[in-house]
Formats: sequence, C-alpha cells, structure tokens
Amino acid sequence: MSKQEDAPDGVPNSASEMPPPKPEAPKLDPIYYTWSSTFSILMGRYVTGNRDFSLERKYFEEMDAAKAEAYCKRCETNRDYLLQYSPIVKFMKDEVGKLGGDLNAKNIHCRMCTAEQSGGFHIDHGIMLCANKFRNRGHQEDTMAHEMVHAWDHLKWKVEDNNLRHQACLEIRASTLSGECRFSREFFTKNQWRITEQLQNCVRRRATLSMMARPGVKNDVHAAKIVNEVWESCFNDTRPFDEIYR
Repeated sequence: MSKQEDAPDGVPNSASEMPPPKPEAPKLDPIYYTWSSTFSILMGRYVTGNRDFSLERKYFEEMDAAKAEAYCKRCETNRDYLLQYSPIVKFMKDEVGKLGGDLNAKNIHCRMCTAEQSGGFHIDHGIMLCANKFRNRGHQEDTMAHEMVHAWDHLKWKVEDNNLRHQACLEIRASTLSGECRFSREFFTKNQWRITEQLQNCVRRRATLSMMARPGVKNDVHAAKIVNEVWESCFNDTRPFDEIYR
C-alpha cells in the first residue's frame, strides 16, 4: 500500500513487526545531506526535470539518521496531543475500547522507518507510526485514524491474515473512514483535481497500492481485481461511524 506517491498507511501484519527502539542520536559526518545536494535535488525536481534518484535516496537516508531523535520526539508529542484532542482519534479509541481493546501511548509506537509507509498495525504489537514520514500533524492524524480502523476491524471480525479479500476490505474501509482521501488532502498534496467520484478513486488507488505490498499478490492488475471483488460491501460499510466522517 507507494510511482513515488505518499507512503501508504497500512502494511501487512506479517510485514509490520516493530522496528527496533529509537536509536541514540548518531554522530554523523554528512556526505550527501549537504547544501549542495539540497540545491541539486531542488534543481532536478523543479527546474531541469532531471532527477538523480540515487542522490535523493542517500540524501534523505542521511537526513533521517541525523534527525531521528527529533523526528521521534515530534511524533510522540503529536501522538499524545491527538489522543487527547483529535475528534476522530478520540472516537476510534473509544470504539476500540468498547470491543475490549485499549489504544494508548504505550502501544502506539513512534519509530523510524525505511520502507515507503507511514504506519502499520499488528494485533500483537499495536500501532506503529513512522516518525520520519509525516509532513505535519494532520498527516499523522490521518495515519493514526487509518490504523485505528484496522484495530477495530480486527477486534470486531475474524480477520484471516492470508485471506486477500479480507485484507482488501480492511484497506478499503481504513482509507474511506480515516479522512486520508478527503478532497482537500488529495487536492493539495497529490494534485488530484477530480471532483466526480474523487473519494472512490482515491480509496481504490490506495487500497490497490496496499494490496500490492502483500504476499500472494502478483501485480497491480491482480491487486485491483481483489479490491473490485469486495468493493461494494466494504466501501459502503461505515461502521463504527454512522456515515463517512470527513
């Protein structure tokens, strides 16, 4: 669930083992994370169109290493704020609680991630938030809501990890209900300007990307086929909300 678009918010349970605890701040002698590299990347992206993807990858790897402690601290501060003040996060926390679950700061972990994802959920470990992948607090809020929908579904239903139709349904519901596919986010962060069926197109795209990361899915055509098979029932199921929240 990434063409270089936003890191997908969910990953397969088998792939979402928690990364190791936050590392101590490294003593880094930058080779790629420099002003000259910054200038070269900006020129390639916005002026010449000739992007050096190898340079970009190494640049951001070094930047993540240098800022790991700050990223994780910001993530934890935002996590605690959202647990207390975000309407959708508070609602999902309460709904998970009604099913016997408990999501809190102890099982919502901020970690540095290398994969192209912004979060993950595992029934045994809780929620993982990729501290180095968030643009802002709103992005983190969407990710927390996405993973909390996964948590609710796992408590409510008997979800089979190897059942691709089950997994596709989880991704459709999480993308629909979390708010990550609302028009304003798609318009300003993805340059998706469609008005007609914008929500449906976004959910299909994100669910298909998520399915492509799962074992047993051959390619994008196979992923899209599985999503289409369960689309109607899963897209229209808004529980635990009365309707799509935002």
